[in-house]
Amino acid sequence: MSELVRKINYFLTSQLWSIDTEALNRPRSFFVNLVRLIYVTICEVIENELTLRAMSLVYTTLLSLVPLLAFSISLLKAFGVVDNQLEPFLISFLEPLGPKGVEVSNKILEFIGSINFGVLGVIGLVLLIYTSVSVIKKIEDSLNIIWKVKKGRSLARRFSDYITTLLVGPVLMVGAIGVMATLESNTVVGKILAIEPLGTMVLIAGQIIPFLFVLLVFSFIYILIPNTKVNIKSALFGGAVAAVAWHVASWGFTISVASSTKYAAIYSSLALLIIFMIWLYLNWLILLAGAQIAFCYQNLKFLTVKKEAFNLSTKLREKLSLVVMFLIGYSFYHDKGRWTLHSLTEHLKLPQDPVEDAVKELEESKLIIETGDEPPYLVPSMSLEKIKLKDILSSTRTGYQTDELENKYLSIPEVDSVSTEVERAIDRALGGKSLRDMVSKDSPQND
Repeated sequence: MSELVRKINYFLTSQLWSIDTEALNRPRSFFVNLVRLIYVTICEVIENELTLRAMSLVYTTLLSLVPLLAFSISLLKAFGVVDNQLEPFLISFLEPLGPKGVEVSNKILEFIGSINFGVLGVIGLVLLIYTSVSVIKKIEDSLNIIWKVKKGRSLARRFSDYITTLLVGPVLMVGAIGVMATLESNTVVGKILAIEPLGTMVLIAGQIIPFLFVLLVFSFIYILIPNTKVNIKSALFGGAVAAVAWHVASWGFTISVASSTKYAAIYSSLALLIIFMIWLYLNWLILLAGAQIAFCYQNLKFLTVKKEAFNLSTKLREKLSLVVMFLIGYSFYHDKGRWTLHSLTEHLKLPQDPVEDAVKELEESKLIIETGDEPPYLVPSMSLEKIKLKDILSSTRTGYQTDELENKYLSIPEVDSVSTEVERAIDRALGGKSLRDMVSKDSPQND
């Protein structure tokens, strides 16, 4: 048995990634990539601790659910929407809880109805908005970890994006509920069902539209929330898998949990809260897992070498810094537009993680700076003549603690002499060459 496990492990960690999929026919290539995607997604889910993050989101949701829905209702009233139009949405979301779902939705609406906006005042209203925004902030942090984004949105952009989500989300939600209600109207549907083939098409649409709605919600979150560029195709793929998982989980939850009497027997009056928390946990876990699938699908070609793409060798890190500095300097010198972190990542066709590291090192070495635009552009911090090529290499090879650590822990005379010779060889090779010397010539690749 142990030998079989060892062989499976060796295949998944080594042999699977050495297969040349371009030499295979389409079905075999698809199967190999599918196995790779499943394996690497499982590894990433474990590494990113998505189960713990889903639990954290459950706690945040319990604290902010009522304020968030109250804030949404206040916005919907501005559009002429009445309170009772939120109830169908809650009942639909909590449908897997069975009869308990109606009870939970009534409790939530009761809490919301007890909020007196006139008594809250300015401070209370600000706290209400803050609590609502905290949910989106928590989701963004989790998705940024999945997408290996180390830098979040600026405060100004975060505020504008979150408020946009809070404004647009409720309106789209009510619009979708209106469409569903129209399709389910006995009068309208009855007339259409009598006309073939429209009747059959309406019945099929009634089954497909709820699935498409869930798919679009997941995809919308995957595109909008992470602070990185997510391809629409990847977001839709992750959203589709998450939508299927959500419907399967809804069916399974209804059968195994909501209909069970064990929770009531064990937890008594707390059973309703426990079941609600379990359902929230499953929803957040599915959302995060779908985001992880979207990430792995978009970056599969970089993950097939067991993350070497995210842990570049020193040589490749140095070259990446030179490439990034060359692109920024070339565009600046020839006035061909400016680069952002996202546009650099897309141009280099690399994951954002190593490109972001290179940009950060160049910023810390004061070779480039960010503009105040949104998103910020990357430009040289000084004239190109003053940016020496050896300084670009040094941005990767040294850090702010390099000298201190070297003198304290790594100082051996024989080794120090070799290190000094390496530094002198770099100085002799590059001389006084600046970034301007490298970018002043026309380069067809950048035209």
